[in-house]
Amino acid sequence: MRIGKTRTKVNPQLRRKYMWAYIFILPQLLYFLLASLYPIVMSYVYSFYEWDGLGPLKHFVGFANYAELLRDEMFWNSFKNALIYGLSATALTVVVSFLLALVLNDPAMKGKSIYRTLYFLPVVTVSSIIGIMFNNIFGIQGFTNQLLQSIGWIDEPIRFWLDPVLAMIMLIVVGSWKHIGVVMIYWLAGLQMIPVDLYEAAKIDGAGYWKMLMKITLPLLKPVAATILLLTVGGSLHVFDLVKTLTDGGPYHHTETIELFIYKYAFASDFGGARVGYASAAGVYLGLFVLVISLFFGWLGMKAGSDGKKSKLAGRGGEG
Repeated sequence: MRIGKTRTKVNPQLRRKYMWAYIFILPQLLYFLLASLYPIVMSYVYSFYEWDGLGPLKHFVGFANYAELLRDEMFWNSFKNALIYGLSATALTVVVSFLLALVLNDPAMKGKSIYRTLYFLPVVTVSSIIGIMFNNIFGIQGFTNQLLQSIGWIDEPIRFWLDPVLAMIMLIVVGSWKHIGVVMIYWLAGLQMIPVDLYEAAKIDGAGYWKMLMKITLPLLKPVAATILLLTVGGSLHVFDLVKTLTDGGPYHHTETIELFIYKYAFASDFGGARVGYASAAGVYLGLFVLVISLFFGWLGMKAGSDGKKSKLAGRGGEG
């Protein structure tokens, strides 16, 4: 008896099926390589050059751009603003979307599909349109000031976008309002994964709504919460379009975030001539910071998932 490797013949129909699958994947793969991976790799290359974006790369400066950024007060100002916006918008978005999800998950709630659609509309609306809309609403001659003046609440228009603190607050509120809908969907998906039997058993034992929320809902939502925090923080730190259309970093750079800082150095003339290498180094710093944040929340998600499995096993052991 001869023992050897046997070759399995691939069915020609199956081979053609796989071939068409790869053909359909190819456009997306090419788009990823050209529009995502290539710019990321080249941004690392550009960061080692003093380059204005035109002509060949000639002036190699090594880590000079990185060292200069560490001494740049405007960079640290944009970094601070990005942190303030990112953490505040994340907290507001996560809390409000969770409360909305709790309401919409109630079986007695009527018209759920209508409310979900209304809350989700800002998500699919282009950020630049939202920025222009809120600029018109809260501008000096906007609807809000005209309304408040007409009813006699104020004598002079409120300068929403010219006050440093008020402009940041408005930016956080608008950014959260735009993304609440999608985070609410994540919460709803997590809430609907919780077995209804747990709530029914808790009701039989005499548990009220708040006790079930604290003892059942929140503990079982820990893995979902970690994932939501990961996605929301990462997205909030990458804010650009809203800042550009709402405040353009003003007043006096008080709402300027890292991505707007990068844009102004790479494509605009706010800081003199274009410095693509300098902007690329700032982008690398931002990418590394987001990576650290993502790893941290990814670790939280893994820890929450393992804790959830332990609690389920403990519950099964108690039933036995």
